[in-house]
Formats: sequence, structure tokens, C-alpha cells
Amino acid sequence: MSEVATDVAAVIVDFHAGQALDDCVDSLHANGVTDIVVVENGEEGSTLPALSGQHVVLVVPKLNLGYGRGANRGVAAAPVRRYLLVSNPDVVVHEGAVAALVEYLDQHPNVAIVGPQIVRPDGSVYPSQRVFPNFWLAGLHALLAPLWPGNPFTRRYKSPRKDGSVDWVSGAFFLARRDRFEEVGGFDERYFMFVEDMALCWQMRERGHDIAATPDALVTHIEGVSRARVSRAMLIAHHRSAMRFEWQTASGWRRVLAPIATLVLGLRLCVVLVIRPTT
Repeated sequence: MSEVATDVAAVIVDFHAGQALDDCVDSLHANGVTDIVVVENGEEGSTLPALSGQHVVLVVPKLNLGYGRGANRGVAAAPVRRYLLVSNPDVVVHEGAVAALVEYLDQHPNVAIVGPQIVRPDGSVYPSQRVFPNFWLAGLHALLAPLWPGNPFTRRYKSPRKDGSVDWVSGAFFLARRDRFEEVGGFDERYFMFVEDMALCWQMRERGHDIAATPDALVTHIEGVSRARVSRAMLIAHHRSAMRFEWQTASGWRRVLAPIATLVLGLRLCVVLVIRPTT
């Protein structure tokens, strides 16, 4: 049995991903991952038809738990392995990607979470390796991004540091040490959707663990397959989570300015709801 099969358990949180979920499970099996848990966050009975007989453990909570809570339930149902792989359902894992992530953690004992290089179906790079925003970077990104997506502040926020290090990686796909994931209590379940990945990495770093990414692992992410069904609700959830993270992590003078950050995020949400068609 391969090292991947014995060392990795995977959790996928599904919300009406359909064929994309089946493709994701196929790609994990092709990478040697045999222990796979799928959490059904959509309507009861919506996930199983998409799996076309795939061998997985299906967790059916009978309600939408949100991404972090759903992932935590999946982890609880997964076999105990050294490494925990968390994935969106609309991800296709390229050949050798999981083995590359395992090798990276094996070689870097202080790294708690490692992410791959994530690309979109057209081959463009998805900005999955990011920095924690300071007050000014967060505010300028929030205000400018809806109207000027390519502004320098948004580019800075969505990029690694100049030395190539990263503060946090996207929760769309990552490999974590299970013991350290459990050490911080898993995903913070106060986040229903969005920012739970940044909060998780923040908690890891607060405990002295590193976060990393490697270009040796590649996955393709078909963005928005699930959240397109409830796009207005997801926009609101995104901004609510950003507000929570600011209040959770701000200290000193930044804590004093947190109400201003809340006002900026509220203004941004109003702008986004006006300029983007939603359902």
C-alpha cells in the first residue's frame, strides 16, 4: 500500500456539486487516497446520486452546516491518519499532487498546513496563497476590489510575501497534520462560510506553527459550482465572516479602529450587492 493511502484521510464538503464531486473523488483515488469522507451539506439525498458508486463514507447531517462545521464533522468520521486532506467538491487533483504535499510535510516538521498551486480550468493561477491583511491593506482592498479588481492593494493581499512565504492558504484544498488540526479545535465553527481558512491558519500561527505552499502539487479548482446556487446569501456570509475575523484578531490600536473596519465592510457589501447580479 502506498504512503499516501496509509498516511492521508480526505474530507470533502459537498453542496450540490454534482458531476464535479464525482470527478474530485476520482482524482483523489487516482492519487492513492482511499479513505474519503464526503459531507452532504445540501438537501438530504442530493450527494449520493453524484457519486456513481464511489467508495466513500457519506456523512448526512440533514442541514447545511457551513463549510467549517461540515469539514469538522467529516474529520470526526474519518479514519485517524497522520495527515488530513480537506477539499472543495469542485477540485480536480493532478497526478502526484497528494504525494508531493505529503513529502513536503515530511520534510518540514514545523509546517502544520501546506497548500498546492491552484489553477482555474483555463490554466490561470488562482490566488490561493495570501498574507494576513493589516488595517490599511484590508480597508483599501475592501473598498477598491469591487470596482477595480486589479488594484495594487488587492494584488498584495492575494500574493505570497516577497520572500515567497505565505500567511494562509485557501481552504479549497490543503493538507494538514491531523494532530495540529485537532490541537486548535479544527475550523472555528462561528464562521459559516468564507474566512474559516484564514482563521484556521491564524490559530496555527498563534501556536507557533508554520503555513506553506508548494508548486510541486497542482490542482484545478472550478470556482463557484456550489455557491452559485445561493450567491446573494454567500456574499452576505463572506462579509459577515470578514467582520468576525477583524474583531477576533484585532488588538491594540487596531481594536479601537475595528468599528471603522465594520463600517467599511458594510459599505463594500452594499456596493457589491448593487453591482453584481445575485439570486
